[in-house]
Amino acid sequence: MAISSSSWELPLVAVCQVTSTPDKEQNFKTCAELVREAARLGACLAFLPEAFDFIARDPAETLHLSEPLGGNLLGEYTQLARECGLWLSLGGFHERGQDWEQTQKIYNCHVLLNSKGSVVAAYRKTHLCDVDIPGQAPMHESDSTMPGPSIEPPVSTPAGKIGLAICYDMRFPELSLALAQAGAEILTYPSAFGFVTGPAHWEVLLRARAIETQCYVVAAAQCGRHHQKRESYGHSMVVDPWGTVVARCSDGPGLCLARIDLSYLRQLRQHLPVFQHRRPDLYGSLGHPLS
Repeated sequence: MAISSSSWELPLVAVCQVTSTPDKEQNFKTCAELVREAARLGACLAFLPEAFDFIARDPAETLHLSEPLGGNLLGEYTQLARECGLWLSLGGFHERGQDWEQTQKIYNCHVLLNSKGSVVAAYRKTHLCDVDIPGQAPMHESDSTMPGPSIEPPVSTPAGKIGLAICYDMRFPELSLALAQAGAEILTYPSAFGFVTGPAHWEVLLRARAIETQCYVVAAAQCGRHHQKRESYGHSMVVDPWGTVVARCSDGPGLCLARIDLSYLRQLRQHLPVFQHRRPDLYGSLGHPLS
């Protein structure tokens, strides 16, 4: 259904792909270079992947390297957003929350900064990835991380209304449906997908979330080898509301660009009004709208 406008006046977003390591300073330098490139290319919003701050070798190192939202690292990104004059989706910050002293665990926190560097939303990952898949390193996120308590309402940005999620959340359509019914036009799944699940599930899940919600889907991803124990699939992409992949990163660190056409989104929703056809009387209110 290729009716999307090609107007250069449409908002441009940049999707950044990186290979985080335990070196936080070097990770910031890499991300900052990509954000500055996105600004030079005219993007109004840049998306960074889950664990943009670091990927540690074990839970103890993860906890040691973590910071509160008011710490030095977020301060650097606040300055970067102001310097570049664009919004930043920081797709998964290892956050020491207010309950750090009691729990000694962190949150996987998706932070949205506006172009003035202010935090306009912070979503803490609600579905933690505790899986053992043959051929892929075990993942036990709950060893060091607390599940978030709530879903964040979509946020108005220069590109459209954004619904915040993180990686493993994409396997739960109830979340995407709730965000769409609350007004989301863009769903975000910053990720660090593995090399077994990646080829099998990554693209098909992202396209499914786009099709069923009639939203754009933006998925910034980690790629390559982070250290001896961890490797990520990459393949960052943007999917339009018809389910077409409209932008995709090549192998290795870098970025891809996409224009967000909300008139196309609204036209598609008029042609195919699935949300008007839902039957909660038969199967309940899956993805109940946010209050």
